[in-house]
Amino acid sequence: MVFSSIDFIFRFLPLFLIGYYIAPKNYKNLILLIGSLIFYAWGDGWYLLILLLSVFVNFIFGKLIEGHGQQNQTQKTRLTFLWVIVAFNFALLVLFKYTGFLVENLNVLLKLFNVQLPAANMHLPLGISYFTFMTVSYQVDVYRREIHAANNIVTFGTYVTMFPKLISGPITEYGEIVNGLYFKKISLDNIENGLQTFILGLGAKTILADNMGTLWAGMSRYGYESISCPYAWLGAISYSFQLYFDFFGYSLMAIGIGRMLGFELPKNFDHPYASGSISEFWRRWHITLGKWFKKYIYFPLGGSRCSTIKIVRNTFLVWAFTGLWHGASWNFILWGIIFFGLIMLERFCIGKYLARTHVLKHVYVCFLIPLTWIVFAMRDIGDIGIYFSRLFPFRGSPDFVTTKDFWNALGNYWQLLVACVFFCLPVTEKIYNRFKDSIVIKVILLIIFVFSMIIVNTSTNNPFMYSRF
Repeated sequence: MVFSSIDFIFRFLPLFLIGYYIAPKNYKNLILLIGSLIFYAWGDGWYLLILLLSVFVNFIFGKLIEGHGQQNQTQKTRLTFLWVIVAFNFALLVLFKYTGFLVENLNVLLKLFNVQLPAANMHLPLGISYFTFMTVSYQVDVYRREIHAANNIVTFGTYVTMFPKLISGPITEYGEIVNGLYFKKISLDNIENGLQTFILGLGAKTILADNMGTLWAGMSRYGYESISCPYAWLGAISYSFQLYFDFFGYSLMAIGIGRMLGFELPKNFDHPYASGSISEFWRRWHITLGKWFKKYIYFPLGGSRCSTIKIVRNTFLVWAFTGLWHGASWNFILWGIIFFGLIMLERFCIGKYLARTHVLKHVYVCFLIPLTWIVFAMRDIGDIGIYFSRLFPFRGSPDFVTTKDFWNALGNYWQLLVACVFFCLPVTEKIYNRFKDSIVIKVILLIIFVFSMIIVNTSTNNPFMYSRF
């Protein structure tokens, strides 16, 4: 069940909200926990047991790490508990997400000895990358005495399983929403504001992202070898828009639902395509993931307050892990290494020159980012090579390749492409914030909602792209 579905919008969400709002204050967390577990089981069935196991074990270890009331517990004991629970959390993630990838690559080596291991095609539990990072951050913060461990398993379970953020984030630290867990700010203003934010996210997903996905899907139908250079660039741009508005739309919907429930979930995007450098882009894209890697990997390694070689090492490790986090495939590792190289290039060579420009730095970002998304999108390294040969056909084009494909696609999608460019700009948020209480904005939101429902009702199921990570 996804947010942009009839089942969620007209069945699950209204019934849940009725039960949540009429429940006494002390029982709202329990209602939210039960609703979240139903939501998860609806989408992933028996894999709910993995989520419940994670919640139970992490709750117990949080209490052990905090150590209050245990007079004989030393710092070394607390650290041992931390290492055990972090190992447990990442073991679950590795088991379900990376076993197949590890076995596949091990078999490449074992083939030299005529030995092969059976394939390990593990089902990836929904949201495991997200709730793993949330539970690890919780344990580390408890160990550092930055937060107190949750006082009961219902409170902790609500934090981990809260359905607005369970499947695709935002990745929230316990300290960011602890006030909402104990003191919920439920008001008509928050409900109205949350509903409006939800509708904006729904429109971004259904009207923009899904239509850009249709344009991108046309690349593979033609065959990458036979597409023209302009069409290849249009495909890269369309995938860039699809990925952004899909994930941005999900984040807006999650934030909107959270607000209706009395929580303030953290912002996950800040107009990344308006950035003036690759480093700035990653401060604006998937903000909560970047924050997690900085706080729990980059800074503990020394961050930027160390020698140049250690800065390079720390940055490389962060980007290697960032690539692996997104998926168990070599294209994601390559994608992470590419960003590592670009960020190092900016830090030590071209960053100061980019900062002095006004237009060129934006052209630089808009040129490079679609190229990196092609590496991200294609798991087959051979396909990546073919696609780049169409983006940069320096050896000339085959006789059968014409630009007719580009002009046909542009004719069908130019209005949506213009809309995507416009809604990537920071000015759109400023306009919305200034007039969001006006009747005009409310009418526009109603139109967006109706149009989105027409699209949802007449199209096949389009899950959010980041739910598979």
